[in-house]
Amino acid sequence: ERSLYRICKAHQRMSEQLPVILEILQRHQSCMQVLQSSHVDKFRSTLQRLIAESSNRFPEVYDAAHDVLYKCFGQPVLEKVRQNLFENVDVQLAILQDDPDAANRDKIINTLVKYPMPIHPALTNWFKKSKPRMVGNLLETLTRRYYRIVTLENQKFSYYGKDVFFEAEFDNEGHKFHIISVSSHVDKFDEHLSTLAECIRDIPMDRKILFEFYVWSETTCESIDGCSERILGFLQNNVRFERAIHRVVIALTHPTAEFKDGQVQFYTFRQNDDGFFEERLYRGFHPMIGKRLEIWRLENFRIERLPSAENVYLFRAVAHDNPKDERLFSFAEVRDLTVVKNPDDGQAQLPEFEHVLHNALTGIRQYLSALPPRKRLYWNRIVINVWPMLDLPAPLMQELQDRLAPATIGLSLEKIVVRAKVPASETGELRETILEFSNPANGGVVMRQCEPSTNKIRVMSDYTRKVVFLRQRGIIYPYELIRMLTPEKHTARADYPPGDFVEYDFDADGKLLPVGREYGNNSANIIVGILTNYTTKYPEGMKRVVLLGDPSKSLGALAEPECARINAGIDLAEKMRIPVEWYAISAGAKISMDSGTENMDWISRVLRRLITFTQRGGEVNVIVTGINVGAQPYWNAEATMLMHTRGILIMMPESAMVLTGKQALEYSGGIAAEDNQGIGGYERVMGPNGQAQYFAKDIAEAAKILLSYYDHTYRMPGERFPRKSETSDPLERDVCEYPHGGEFERVGDVFSGTSNPDRKKPFDIRQVMRACKDLDHPHLERWFAMQDAEIAVVWDAHVGGQPVCMIGIESRPMARTGFVPADGPKQWTGGTLFPQASRKVARAINAASDNRPLVVIANLSGFDGSPESLRNWQLEYGAEIGRAVVNFKGPIVFAVVSRYHGGAFVVFSNALHDNMEVIALEGTYASVIGGAPAAAVVFARDVKKRVLADERMRDVDERLAKAENGEIAALKDVREKIYQAVYSEKLGEVADEFDGIHSVQRAEKVGSVDKIIPPEQLRPYLIAAVERGMKKELG
Repeated sequence: ERSLYRICKAHQRMSEQLPVILEILQRHQSCMQVLQSSHVDKFRSTLQRLIAESSNRFPEVYDAAHDVLYKCFGQPVLEKVRQNLFENVDVQLAILQDDPDAANRDKIINTLVKYPMPIHPALTNWFKKSKPRMVGNLLETLTRRYYRIVTLENQKFSYYGKDVFFEAEFDNEGHKFHIISVSSHVDKFDEHLSTLAECIRDIPMDRKILFEFYVWSETTCESIDGCSERILGFLQNNVRFERAIHRVVIALTHPTAEFKDGQVQFYTFRQNDDGFFEERLYRGFHPMIGKRLEIWRLENFRIERLPSAENVYLFRAVAHDNPKDERLFSFAEVRDLTVVKNPDDGQAQLPEFEHVLHNALTGIRQYLSALPPRKRLYWNRIVINVWPMLDLPAPLMQELQDRLAPATIGLSLEKIVVRAKVPASETGELRETILEFSNPANGGVVMRQCEPSTNKIRVMSDYTRKVVFLRQRGIIYPYELIRMLTPEKHTARADYPPGDFVEYDFDADGKLLPVGREYGNNSANIIVGILTNYTTKYPEGMKRVVLLGDPSKSLGALAEPECARINAGIDLAEKMRIPVEWYAISAGAKISMDSGTENMDWISRVLRRLITFTQRGGEVNVIVTGINVGAQPYWNAEATMLMHTRGILIMMPESAMVLTGKQALEYSGGIAAEDNQGIGGYERVMGPNGQAQYFAKDIAEAAKILLSYYDHTYRMPGERFPRKSETSDPLERDVCEYPHGGEFERVGDVFSGTSNPDRKKPFDIRQVMRACKDLDHPHLERWFAMQDAEIAVVWDAHVGGQPVCMIGIESRPMARTGFVPADGPKQWTGGTLFPQASRKVARAINAASDNRPLVVIANLSGFDGSPESLRNWQLEYGAEIGRAVVNFKGPIVFAVVSRYHGGAFVVFSNALHDNMEVIALEGTYASVIGGAPAAAVVFARDVKKRVLADERMRDVDERLAKAENGEIAALKDVREKIYQAVYSEKLGEVADEFDGIHSVQRAEKVGSVDKIIPPEQLRPYLIAAVERGMKKELG
């Protein structure tokens, strides 16, 4: 309680702590104290933890911590790399300075043109000290770097007095262009403009003229807008050109506080009938970079440049044809892919890439945060152009993807597009490749590899508008779920196995058949189809009939079109002998002016079909993806909540199953909760009452739980059992060596005659179950949150590679939650089955029947017989266990690991089932009743007789008979104490005698136990017993 209190207080103080954390981070921006400290590695680790914890919760802290991490640990590495590159640049330039026409001049310039790092400031510094011929070389280098995506022809130097210009021509999109590049100090800019006005006279009129000015200044440009106005004044007023100028690009290099060697600021000007004007779209970057980043693909949109970090270009785009299609596009470039590894945990980082991505995400986040929640922009996109070759190992790519993905949550991204040169796997040839990272249905990142597109970015389609409309309301469009669950086989990498989906619908004759239509063209509020996923275990594909409620149409309201398709889908599943997988969201029966009770009749037809389907062994698995009202919760219950059903039901935080919604309940005078989740959500209702079997934090986890469930339970049509998995866990492994924790160091200590001689000490049943199952296959626990059923543990696990249902009975007493009646136990006693635990066990056995083997790790003292338990259907649920065992189709292995007494013996007796093997570990106890209760109740007279016959009792009785009146009271007290001591002793004697007679060996002799084995043989014996039972089942 004290720990929970402290956690609560810490959360309450969060608003006070955030400013302090931000101030600390701000003080570490310089990194000087950090890098000189002996705690550098510890500080790095702290920053990484802070980033992980603050992601999506505290954006300001996340951004500040990321900046400090980059500046202190990423940037220094990159600066070192860049410094080496710049030194090499200076060496190359020094060679040209000494001999501008050196024999290897072309090779040096070609090398400089291909440099991946920005070298514009470095080259500008050389302008100041170079002679005209060298200036020409510098102009050629810069011009060719910016125009590398076109082929420059007729390159030449032109000399005008002391000035040198670089000229070149190129053709692009049917137009001819002529470039003139010139360098200039800012104070001589107007003189060079006048010179250019004269030199363009001889250029053919069919050529569009482009001016490139590489200008430098020794003073900082205090106002970017002011510099723009000054340049515009030169263009407008000081020079008159005799012909139109297509474009003027000014690259102004000036020192700043952050960049002492100079920062480059770009201005682009164009000319119309009124003169020159700045093209603000390209403020801050060269227009050919815009071409290279393919900003031209936004031609279907009216775009506006937004503030963003260096090398990141953020635009707000509104479609020309649809003003409602408004979103953000962020373009960026990465010029360095140096990998840096954390010395502590070996975690790999790409500081430059991660920093650029962070800046792109921050720009979008800052813009969106200023918008009202209902006007947030969705379907935003980030495009990153990577200059160096991208040849990272797949594990590193996956690690980066997993680590960086959380930072994108809440930004409503359509996808992140990375354009890079990737070596072909067969030949090693570099190919221009697009890597698309998307998160359909917020269900996990999918990476798709494809060829670059040359098309304009399209305006939102009807399909996309539905996706966005529902995302704005926190709802998932069902076709996006399908995309999430069916990544492409060879071109995509995702958290889910490759898959495909075939949609079904009625034809003109009312037959359910495959349809080859585009996603989103369904006419009913339900989507039906066959979903297939291809796994290692099932390479031919795990097929399921999928039903998906469509909330984009009347919130998934139900009438004849929906119910008829649901029934046809169930018919298809029964015919193909495959499960039904239902992603449920529905507002209930359709309510309108033109339909009424006939809709209820159709809902009843679905209910009837679910009953007949599940009673014949059909399986329906439900994921509640949103609010389910009225009919849908009844269907969910009929499909997954009854004793005979085997399907599972998964809920999420936004899920709720209500018969009547909150508003309708309140309007009609009923009792509601604060919201629909309070009426029928997982946390307060459906999880504790056991009607929801699993909880997932989001749809991604829900889908993974369902796929994990299929890994334990899916059967191909015609196969009797789920397929066996490969396991590296030794079949002969000794469970005794598995760690336990607490009072017992190892699981073997639980079974030890030394550390637990009477098998009465409490132990952790889950640790014993873990020791028995395959350690390389994760288990799946069912009904984890079921209240008052904590004593029973239900797992789906693998034993020797074979999927099994494993049930364990907790040995430790469990605390009760909520109100405790006076006629009930104050805690759940270990080894005892209470009503809800009995219900849980019975449902688990029924669910596994005719599917997979059942393994029970037993520590059972019987059923609780308190008035509370009997009032709460203890007899009925206990009987349900017996019925489930009798009706179970398949092998059962029952292992006694501690004590086995009472009514539990009856419902798990091998007399109930012909394919059941009961084993017991050496040193365990198996009898109708335990020795202690037998001595105290059944043999009470014998115990009392032995007590009175004891010499100590006879002696005190004799003394009491002879005692004087004054001694009698004291002797009576002495006698009572002796009686209690002797009684305890004799009670133990009788109990030991009873246990000695009614031992596990006797149970083996009379056939109640098939075999007694040493504890170290438990796992191999379970594996062998399961295999024997399966062979017997198969005949």
